[in-house]
Amino acid sequence: MPLLVQCVCFPIAIAMAPGKVSFVSDKERRNSRVAENEAGKILEGKGFYVLMPDNKADYPEFKTPARSLGTCIIFRFVFLTAICIAMIMCLLLLICLYQPLLAPAKSVKDTARSKQSASKLPVPSTTKGERSANLVDKFLSSQRTAFHFQPEKNWMNDPNGPMFYRGYYHFFYQYNPDAAVWGNITWGHSVSTDLIHWHPLNLAMVPDQWYDAEGVWSGSATVLPDGKPIILYTGLSNESVQSQNMAVPEDSFDPLLRKWVKVPQNPMLVPPPGIGYTDFRDPTTAWLESDRLWRIAIGAKEGTTGLALVYKTSDFLDWSLQSNFLHKVAGTGMWECVDFYPVSLTGTNGMDTSKVEVDLLVKHVLKASLYDNKHDYYTVGVYSGDFKTFIPDDPAKDIGLGLRYDYGKFYASKTFYDPAQERRILWGWVNESDSELDDLKKGWASVQTIPRTLILDRHTGSNLLQWPVHELESLRGDKVVFQDKVLDGGALVKVDGASGAQLDIEVSFKYPDVHKLYLPEQKEYECSQGGATLRGVFGPFGLLVFAADNLVEQTAVYFYLTLRPDGKWVTTVCSDQSRSSLATGIDRTVYGTAINKSPTENFLSLRLIVDHSIVETFVQQGIACITSRVYPTIAIDRDAHVFLFNNGSESITMQTLQVWQMSSA
Repeated sequence: MPLLVQCVCFPIAIAMAPGKVSFVSDKERRNSRVAENEAGKILEGKGFYVLMPDNKADYPEFKTPARSLGTCIIFRFVFLTAICIAMIMCLLLLICLYQPLLAPAKSVKDTARSKQSASKLPVPSTTKGERSANLVDKFLSSQRTAFHFQPEKNWMNDPNGPMFYRGYYHFFYQYNPDAAVWGNITWGHSVSTDLIHWHPLNLAMVPDQWYDAEGVWSGSATVLPDGKPIILYTGLSNESVQSQNMAVPEDSFDPLLRKWVKVPQNPMLVPPPGIGYTDFRDPTTAWLESDRLWRIAIGAKEGTTGLALVYKTSDFLDWSLQSNFLHKVAGTGMWECVDFYPVSLTGTNGMDTSKVEVDLLVKHVLKASLYDNKHDYYTVGVYSGDFKTFIPDDPAKDIGLGLRYDYGKFYASKTFYDPAQERRILWGWVNESDSELDDLKKGWASVQTIPRTLILDRHTGSNLLQWPVHELESLRGDKVVFQDKVLDGGALVKVDGASGAQLDIEVSFKYPDVHKLYLPEQKEYECSQGGATLRGVFGPFGLLVFAADNLVEQTAVYFYLTLRPDGKWVTTVCSDQSRSSLATGIDRTVYGTAINKSPTENFLSLRLIVDHSIVETFVQQGIACITSRVYPTIAIDRDAHVFLFNNGSESITMQTLQVWQMSSA
C-alpha cells in the first residue's frame, strides 16, 4: 500500500513542479518555514514538499497564462501516471512468475508439520540449537541416581558420623550448600528408617566459629553409655590450622537430632609437636577400654609415614596424647578418615565399636584413606590391650600394601554399628568422573554407595565380605530369569526384558575346566591391558550393562583367567569404563583386581547394582567390590540394554542370571 500511494502522488508532484526539485521532510517543514521571498514557493505534496526553481526566467511555463499552465500540469499528470501504472503491473507480474523460486523449499519435517496443523495438533517449534540443548539437558538429567543417597543439589563428599538413634538412621555428610563444587564445607544431615528412603533436615553444623571458619570437616559420632550422642569433628581455623572439636545435641530427646551445639571448650585438640598444622584430622568413633578411659584415633603423618595418633579421656573434655601410635606405615603419606572397629571370628553379627573385647574370638580392622592416591585400604589384625597398639596379621597386607574396600571410584569411607540389627554398615563417597563444568551444569556432584554390611570372611579370616543392605531388595520389581546358557567363544547374547537404567543383577558362571587344556604360562593380566577387548582363553566373559543396541556405548564387567608360572590359575575381575560413553572429558579407567576364589567354589558370581550413572559390582559374594561412574549418552533409560558375552576362545557356561527392575527410592 505505501508503494502504491507514492506511485500515485509522485506524478502529481512532478506535474506541478516544472523544474529541478529537492525534497524537504515534514519534520523540516515543522521546524522551519521557507520564506516566500526565497528562490521559490513551497508547494504541498503528499508526504513531501517540493521547492520551486530559483530562476523562473529559465522556464517559460511560468510565464504562460493560468489556463495553459493547468493544461500542462494535467498532461504531465496523465503521462507520468500511465508510466507508474505500467511499472506496477510489471512488478506484480514478476512477483507472480518468480514466487516459487524465491520461496524456501519445504522439508519432510515441514510437510509433516503442515499435516499436523491441518489436523489441529499442537506442533512444537525448536531450532537446531534448542534441539541440541535439549539433548544435553536429557544427557545430564539422566545421570542423577534413583536410589543412591545424594542431596537435592550441590556438592557432597565424605560420609560423617552415621549412627542409629531412637529409631532413626542418621547420616551426616560433607556438603557445600552454595554450589556443585567443593568449598564452604558444612555438615548436611538426613534421616531414614530403612537406609534407603531418606528425609533431608536442616544443616547440622556450619563454619561459624574461628576454629572452623574455613570448614566443618569430617568426624564421627559416639553414643555414650547413657544413650546420648556426641560428635567429634575436625575444624579448619581462620589461620588454616586443623583442630578437633565437639558438638552435642541441643535436645537429646529429639529423635531427629535437629539442632547441634558446639561446646565452649572447643578446640579440644590441636596438632601436637612434629605434626603439621594441616596434617591432623578426622577423629574416629571413640571406644571404651577396661581402664575406663575412652580413646580415639586421628589421622596424621610424619614426613611420608602415614600414622594414626591415639588420644584418651575420661570425660571428652580433658584429653591426653598416648605416647605410642595406634599404627604407622612408611611411605603411605597422609592418613585421612581413619576407622577402627572389632569384627567377630565366629558369627555374622557386627560388634559395637565402643566396647572393645580383647580375646581370641575377636579381630580388629584398621582402615585409612590415603590422601596421596585417594584409595581406602584396610588390614585385619589384633589390638593389644596392653600396649594400646594395632598389629596386622599379615605385614604384606598392611595399610597401603594390600586390601581395599573397593577397587573403583570409592573414598573417605566410614562405618558404624547398627544396634537395631546388630550389624556393621559401611558408607563410601563416590565422586564424579566427568568435568567440573558438567557438574555445574547438572547442579550437583557426588553420590554415596548403597550402604553395605561388613563381616569377616570366616573361610579365610583375613578379609572382609561386603554386601548391600537387605533393605535395598524392597525396591525390586519385575524380574527375568535365564539358566544354563552356553556361551561359545565370541558369543554375545542380548538379555530380553532386562533393559533399563535401574537394575539389580545377579549372575553366576560355572568355573571352567582349566585343566582340560595344555597351555603355556601366561603373562599376568592387568585390567588396563585393552579391557574387555583383549581376547584370552578363558575370558573376558561376563556382562555388558548400559549397552546401546549397536554397542557404541557399553560398560563391561567381566572375569579373566590366566595361568601363572607356578601352575596356578589367577582369576581377575574388571569393570571397563573405556567404552561407557561417547561424551568427552570423562574418566575411562578400567578398574579391577585379582580375587582369591575358594578351592571349594565351582562358580564365579557377580552382583551388579545399576543406577543411571553408577555401577556397583560385588564379586564372589562380596570378597571384592568395584564401583564405577559411567555417563552414557545413547544407552540411557529404556535404551540401556544388558548383554551376556564371552570374548575368550573357550566356551563358558552361564548357570543362572536374574535381573530385577528397581523402583526409585
